[in-house]
Amino acid sequence: MSTRPAAPITAASPIRFSDPLPGEVDVVVIGGGVIGIMSALYLNRLGLSAFVVDKGRVAGEQSSRNWGWIRQLGRDEAELPVMMEASKLWEQLDRETGHRTGFRREGILYLSSTQKDLDSQAEWLDIGMRHQLDVRLLDGAGVAELVKTREGGKRWLGGLWSPTDARAEPWAAVPAVADLARSEGVGIRENCAARTLETAAGKLTGVHTEHGFVKAAQVVVAGGAWSSLLLRRHGVSIPQLMVRSTVARTAATAEVFAGNAADEELAFRRREDGGYSLAALGSHDLMIGPDAFRHFFTWLPVAVKSLGQTRFLPVSPKHYPDAWGTARRWSKDEESPFERCRVLDPEPEHRRLGAMRARFAARFPSIGEPGILDIWSGMIDAMPDVVPVVDRVPGLDGLIVATGMSGHGFGIGPGFGKAIAHLAAGRPTGHDLSRFRFSRFSDGSRLVPGPSL
Repeated sequence: MSTRPAAPITAASPIRFSDPLPGEVDVVVIGGGVIGIMSALYLNRLGLSAFVVDKGRVAGEQSSRNWGWIRQLGRDEAELPVMMEASKLWEQLDRETGHRTGFRREGILYLSSTQKDLDSQAEWLDIGMRHQLDVRLLDGAGVAELVKTREGGKRWLGGLWSPTDARAEPWAAVPAVADLARSEGVGIRENCAARTLETAAGKLTGVHTEHGFVKAAQVVVAGGAWSSLLLRRHGVSIPQLMVRSTVARTAATAEVFAGNAADEELAFRRREDGGYSLAALGSHDLMIGPDAFRHFFTWLPVAVKSLGQTRFLPVSPKHYPDAWGTARRWSKDEESPFERCRVLDPEPEHRRLGAMRARFAARFPSIGEPGILDIWSGMIDAMPDVVPVVDRVPGLDGLIVATGMSGHGFGIGPGFGKAIAHLAAGRPTGHDLSRFRFSRFSDGSRLVPGPSL
């Protein structure tokens, strides 16, 4: 059994990164999640000095709370080339970190219980084949060869199978890459909130943190669920909201599938510790605040599409990014909202735990309801078209935004991190990033929601 950490990072986790603030760097990266850490690593490899500041802990929020899927299957077609590169980069990073990420190419399987679902998956098969991805449509017998349901267990009609997809352990992987980046010259400081951006004549000149000023001509805002709040303080608006997702960790149990799988009700992933990570599908929680009202009409198309799956919560916890009482204005010399809530650690939805256990038992009756060792939630930074913003901000020279990963950021992190580094260096990214442009919410474009899983 592995001795690696097996649960999310919190504000109670020891501080691991406390490098002194530099007087000046080429790029300040705000946010020590998977996108920020990957961006800093590849910035440094392009010869640009980078320093990462995080208000709490590296990977303290969604980057250590996600499912751990490294998924090409079912991606938005615009994301797929970036994700295919990311998959290769994860394998490389696992080697470079001494195999500390938990990376395993065990495949991802989308399971179908109905012909309608199977037909929908067949449509994505065409996308995968266009990009020369190894993806196959399986019948029920093909699924049964992969997933050990045993007698009395659920039988699926078929499924979409990507054998080259992978899994990793988020709470171990992102800090391991942060260690790698630091060993190569990247500075990282936890418990160091970026309060405000300094500008002159429409250009960035640096970042005011709670511990001092860092001069820089470029800044990457990769603050996850906090990005919108920081940007709005500087007159930059994006329609980002937060969605709560709950995950459980089972005790070690017999292996029923070595990779990651999901049907219409349950997602499960084999873990390094011998258990499974479980998530109940079909519902999520949207916490209502000022931004939810501000961006109501932008979000309306996707809201209508997922209305039956959304539970609306009228109040966010105190000090959350879109809570009613959270400050929207503050100066560089006063405590910011980012210091009042170091790590988003939402209360998990315990009522969903019973559904997770029952659904797992229905699929694998020989195991029954698994023992649960832990349950947690994370706040997903979501965009109305379910794809991120990765772009320079028009009108503010030197500002790059990389946020709104919509629950898909962990797997694609190295791909976007490398693209962001090339963007900052003024080099070709190697990908068409137009789908992720900043201006799509204001240039009259029709928003087309991408896949949600």
